Amino acid sequence: MGVLDGLKPAGVFHFFEEISRIPHGSGNEKQISDYLKKFAGERGLECIQDALNNIIIITEATPGYEQEAPYILQGHMDMVTVKKPDCDIDMTKDPLRLCVRDGRVCAEGTSLGGDDGIAVAYILALLDAQDIKHPRLEMVVTTEEETGLTGAQGIDLSMLRGRQLINLDNEEEGVIITSCAGGARVDVDIPLQWETVQTEESTVMQIRVQGLQGGHSGSEIDKGRGNANCLLGRILMAAAQQTAFRLAAVQGGQADNAIPREAEAVVLVPKEALTQTLDCIDKETARIKEELKQTDAGFCVVCRKSGSERQYEPEKCLTAACTKQALSCLTALPNGIIAMSEDVKGLVQTSLNLGIMTLIEETLQLSYAVRSSIDKEKEMLCKRMQEIAGQAGAETQVRSAYPGWAYRKESPLRDRLSTVYERMYGCLPRMQAIHAGLECGLLTAKIPGLDCVSIGPDMADVHTTEESFSIESVARMWDYLLAVLAEKQQDR
Repeated sequence: MGVLDGLKPAGVFHFFEEISRIPHGSGNEKQISDYLKKFAGERGLECIQDALNNIIIITEATPGYEQEAPYILQGHMDMVTVKKPDCDIDMTKDPLRLCVRDGRVCAEGTSLGGDDGIAVAYILALLDAQDIKHPRLEMVVTTEEETGLTGAQGIDLSMLRGRQLINLDNEEEGVIITSCAGGARVDVDIPLQWETVQTEESTVMQIRVQGLQGGHSGSEIDKGRGNANCLLGRILMAAAQQTAFRLAAVQGGQADNAIPREAEAVVLVPKEALTQTLDCIDKETARIKEELKQTDAGFCVVCRKSGSERQYEPEKCLTAACTKQALSCLTALPNGIIAMSEDVKGLVQTSLNLGIMTLIEETLQLSYAVRSSIDKEKEMLCKRMQEIAGQAGAETQVRSAYPGWAYRKESPLRDRLSTVYERMYGCLPRMQAIHAGLECGLLTAKIPGLDCVSIGPDMADVHTTEESFSIESVARMWDYLLAVLAEKQQDR
């Protein structure tokens, strides 16, 4: 018996639980892609699986809808995989542990993958049903959306007939997304020089930033939440300006498109400077705590000396000069909101997020998600990062760039969805541009004249271990989607 058995719509929740048993983090989609291919084959549906593991499944129109224009329904199969420090799940191999709390579906100890597993569940439920009225449906499920829209960049859509696409990667019911930002990944590699640890001269100490909310680096970048990687850098720099400690290890974040909640460093502090170092850390922590009292009330910094609760006995550490160089680069690089839109009140125009910070052999690697609704501004921000990093002798790589999705002034699809929504719920949906990245920009570039919108049910805390979605909202958006598909089109 499944955890979600008994929830309505039964088909949607059945398939969401099915795919939650299959690991499907970004870059690990082969198993779920094969599952989708097998699903289609068992139902005699046309299916294309490409080298990137993208899936296209086509089902023909039901009786009475043969002359209606086809729809493309689209989502992505990968999820952001983050987990709590004490969670024993291996997200590359183990199923998620779903649970239901207060009318919402969530996962124990990990992210849920509602983004964008709910789209896959909707698509599978539609394909499995025998009593739903619809025109020809062309289902497109892509890979590695969360790490650079790789699947959408490489997919061939030339066989599709549809010229109207409903993206199912929206996280707010009652909102029709009409445009979004473009983006890129930026990796900064800071070269490191190591030396042997002289433990008799230093105290080994772990410094851990924790208790932050985190969140989606696009849709929640405007909420002012603390970035654990940046805050750790700030605390270390404050101490480094007063004492000559050296870095032995540093780690923070799990995905570049998630605002990191935790980060930690292991440092070697001269024994005579231990009290002064701890005092610097305490003072900077107090300043940050005051700054974040409205957004991250749980923020705290935990310092542990080796020989107390846990053991930290590094064999090597960075040189003093290299420690200073790494911290200077980390704190000099920008993070967060860069510019707000002058055209749309409250919309972030350009931002970046330091999502992952890790030591890899001879390199401290900083991985950023850069977003902007203006391509030139995105390019200039990437160049700015290159110049700043270059001053510290670091190398910068810009990868996985993707275009924004421009607003379409004339959209029969958008008008139709508005009409159906108003008829069902007595009010018009809200049209919205978002700062997050969607695949719509890439897909519209591949299909000339493509009319595109994005919808979805209410989700909360995506890309975090508190991720959840509303059961009632999933049901309402399912009914809404069925009503849209059943609506006779007057604008072919």
